Amino acid sequence: MRSRPARPVGAGPLDDAVTEALRAVPRRDFLPGDVRRRASDDVALPLGHGQTGSQPTTVAAMLRLLDVRPGQGVLDVGSGSGWTTALLAHLVGPDGEVLGLELEPALVAFGSANVAARATPWARVEAADPEHLGRARPGGWDRILVSASPDALPRALVRQLAPGGRLVVPVRTTMVLLEVDRHGRAHASEHGSYSFVPLRGPLA
Repeated sequence: MRSRPARPVGAGPLDDAVTEALRAVPRRDFLPGDVRRRASDDVALPLGHGQTGSQPTTVAAMLRLLDVRPGQGVLDVGSGSGWTTALLAHLVGPDGEVLGLELEPALVAFGSANVAARATPWARVEAADPEHLGRARPGGWDRILVSASPDALPRALVRQLAPGGRLVVPVRTTMVLLEVDRHGRAHASEHGSYSFVPLRGPLA
């Protein structure tokens, strides 16, 4: 996954759950050895295979919009090195579930090993299906995070949300938060401008 904010989003409280997760799950552990020395730089860093890992302020902004709660089920689309999957695992805790999906085979192996090393069995990284976006879950996902940019809102992922769920996705260059209420009604809001790699796969 790759991202570069063109316009900043509010950083949020200094000691919220996202900040604590960022402290507890070091970015360095999810980077290739040759760029680990730059882990504290607030820039996107190369993961190899034409992919990069998002910069920390971008990840923090997306996680704050997602508003993950303990015990929830979260789908992480475009998990890359596994860092966002591990951060989500920290946020949901052992009563939750996190599934990271990645299309690039080498990053599936890299991200899966990185997440496994965290000893959080409620989180995992698996290969994405190139023919189907996301993955259905009985009852739906409470939260869905997307770290690549589609040209339009991915309806396939909207259908995979549980009632009361949230989807955070950069649509073209705009960060979109879609919320589904308990009655299945959806509301979308916009939260700043970013640049991400294109989302591969069907959207419908």
